[in-house]
Amino acid sequence: MNAKAPLEAKLPPLGQADPDTLLASILEWVEESGLSLYAAQEEAILELFAGASVVLNTPTGSGKSLVATALCFKALAENQCCFYTAPIKALVSEKFFDLCKLFGPRHVGMMTGDASINQDAPIVCCTAEVLSNYALREGEQADVQYVVMDEFHYYGDRDRGIAWQIPLLTLPQSRFLLMSATLGSTTYFQQKVEALTGMPCVLVKTEERPVPLDYSYSEKPIHETIAELLSAEKFPLYIVHFTQRSAAEQAQNLMSLDFLSKEKKTAIRAELVGFRFDTAFGSELKRYLHHGIGVHHAGMLPKYRRIVEQLAQRGHLQMICGTDTLGVGVNIPIRTVLLTKLCKYDGAHTKILSVRDFKQIAGRAGRRGYDTQGSVVVQAPEHVIENRIQRQKAEGDPKKLRKLRPKKPPEKGYAPWDEGTLTRLLESEPERLSSCFYVSHSLILNVLSRPDGCRALKALLRSSHESPKQQRQHGRTALAMFRSLVEAGVVSLEEKDVSLGAGFQDDFSLNQALSLYVVETVRLLDEALSDYPLRVMTLVESILETPGIVIAKQLDKLKAQAISEMKAEGVEYDERIARLEKIEHVKPDAEFIYDSFNAFRARNPWVGQNIRPKSIAREMFEEGMTFREYVKEYGLARSEGVLLRYLSDVYKTLQQSVPEDAKTQETRDMIDWLSAIVKQIDSSLIDEWEQLIHPKEPVKRAANELSDQEDIVETKGFVVLIRNDCFRFVKLLARSDYEGAIELLSGLPRWTTEGLAEALAPYHQEHATIRTDPKARAPKCTQIDKADVEWVVRQVLLDDEDFGEWHLEFRVDLEASRAQGRPALRLTGVFS
Repeated sequence: MNAKAPLEAKLPPLGQADPDTLLASILEWVEESGLSLYAAQEEAILELFAGASVVLNTPTGSGKSLVATALCFKALAENQCCFYTAPIKALVSEKFFDLCKLFGPRHVGMMTGDASINQDAPIVCCTAEVLSNYALREGEQADVQYVVMDEFHYYGDRDRGIAWQIPLLTLPQSRFLLMSATLGSTTYFQQKVEALTGMPCVLVKTEERPVPLDYSYSEKPIHETIAELLSAEKFPLYIVHFTQRSAAEQAQNLMSLDFLSKEKKTAIRAELVGFRFDTAFGSELKRYLHHGIGVHHAGMLPKYRRIVEQLAQRGHLQMICGTDTLGVGVNIPIRTVLLTKLCKYDGAHTKILSVRDFKQIAGRAGRRGYDTQGSVVVQAPEHVIENRIQRQKAEGDPKKLRKLRPKKPPEKGYAPWDEGTLTRLLESEPERLSSCFYVSHSLILNVLSRPDGCRALKALLRSSHESPKQQRQHGRTALAMFRSLVEAGVVSLEEKDVSLGAGFQDDFSLNQALSLYVVETVRLLDEALSDYPLRVMTLVESILETPGIVIAKQLDKLKAQAISEMKAEGVEYDERIARLEKIEHVKPDAEFIYDSFNAFRARNPWVGQNIRPKSIAREMFEEGMTFREYVKEYGLARSEGVLLRYLSDVYKTLQQSVPEDAKTQETRDMIDWLSAIVKQIDSSLIDEWEQLIHPKEPVKRAANELSDQEDIVETKGFVVLIRNDCFRFVKLLARSDYEGAIELLSGLPRWTTEGLAEALAPYHQEHATIRTDPKARAPKCTQIDKADVEWVVRQVLLDDEDFGEWHLEFRVDLEASRAQGRPALRLTGVFS
């Protein structure tokens, strides 16, 4: 029998969860852990156990997570439910595993929108949006008695702040713990929580840091700054960048330093035994980690971020090159924070960091229990440092001084800062948090799913944290949006009874701002046409946020191809440049999408977003490319996580926002294919949880191994993967790319390009070409006979005369497919 987790073992018998007993149990656990409560922690726990809500405004590293753990303990002891929300998936997963170790994995669940683990558990870690949607759907009937809102300053986020506000409007049955190091004035939130719950909401605040910080401003080149910090043993060092590319480049630059002992390198190698670095970025990251350098940013796959966090927590990494994602609260022990800039692109402009952002990032410095002092170092702008070095070299030589040509600041991506900027950021209070409430189709649809949906929607709009004038405007917008839902058939209104319209699936949602455009426009497409599924995918891709790095790489490839063609044609340089400026990324169905969207916007005047046609998921499907092949094709090794999130969004929108009655079988096959692609990439979180559940049982894969979330052969998408690989093979044959076609094959016999050409010779004696149009890739052209060990696949070669009497025969080895995570195709021949 497995031993109980530390806090699981402290749970009192049911019915004996009085505050005094719970407090004694928590204090006993704290003492056994070798800790002692700070005054602010003790005050917050006492207030929570007395039934109050708490706003906990204390510095980073002052133990807010322990207070949240105490509230989770209270919920579990009372047989109640506690939701622990955080702004990013990396922080959600970290809290999930921390709580699993404290309470036992069966008592803790996780929901991030992409993945769900043990979601019916009494303690649920989730992104703020997950709780927000649940609260909108269920309101005071939601099974949520306690809510921890970590990093509550996200309330003021322009795009996502509404997710932190919704629970404060809809969950009167809950008690709240709102936590952040950078809140500013909290009186407003205390008043709103008290008005909602009818119970006190107490502010617990302190400015005192357990580990004080010192601040400095460096006008030396960054490599010298880093060398000095290493020499002074001010590591682990977190080097903060504001682009993923610069973080990865910095890691590469640091490879020239040898600062790790042989013993520590050996320890890292031992930790990484069994971990598979089997994507393009993986091999890069492996080199950095063996050198004691971590990389951490949102463009990485979750499993790579997780292994960096684990190695850092165990003290193996001396430096981490990352973006400001670590400033969100991910628990990586850092002694020194080095900011490479004090300006950041906010999606529209490059601006000096807000006081809140600066203090959140700087607050990561100083390890409780390890350091008596933490350090924050800010680099001067690069051109300022270079100009200073030039002046020093010319000092005392009037001739050299006259010849100096100071380097100018960058024209893009830069806002000026100096040491005075650092002083201002240190001395200023965090900016006031403002409401970012807005009305969306998703919000309306969620609230209307309640039995009293219309009344609840009116109450929600009237209670929002907005001015009366803004509330009235939101009401008018909501009414117009409601009418549009009725007109589109999404909502059925009969005798004031509101329900989901016919033809819509139970999990139908409109989570994207322009989801209703897809619902309306998909009805204009002809389901009988062979390219219908592709056009549906294009509609979905056109409403999703554009992953800039992927589109930029697509454009680079198109321009490189155009340059080669123009040079071959002898086009002059100036003309080449002029033509290149006109090249855009691929936009399938662009004319139809723009025209239909303009008509949609004319009927729905509140629509502010523009449509963005693109082809990423569609290109992968048409070309039959795997995730790794697409990454390799466009050089996206350092942005694998960006691509994975985008494909996940495409899948969820296809699944949930395209009406069920608009999905043909071919469309469902395409959705299954995309599901299989997404699930294959990274299931490390589920694997790790399963190991916690069954620690003594043998597992079929390592916890961190890149593997299938489920047996790939058993997935619905496996057949679609086979069809795609077979059709991709056909397309390569049509281009006479026999070498590329052979690379798709596995097993025996091993084909040569000459052998493949010889096998196809009889076909080409009868037909000039192999067709690759939509009709040629129809499912009926791929016939599959299933068996226990291997499947037989016949892929029709469609000719110009449409006879289709020739076919390729493949065998699919199921065991080999499981091992390699994709169909293991073996070509047995070409037949008529």
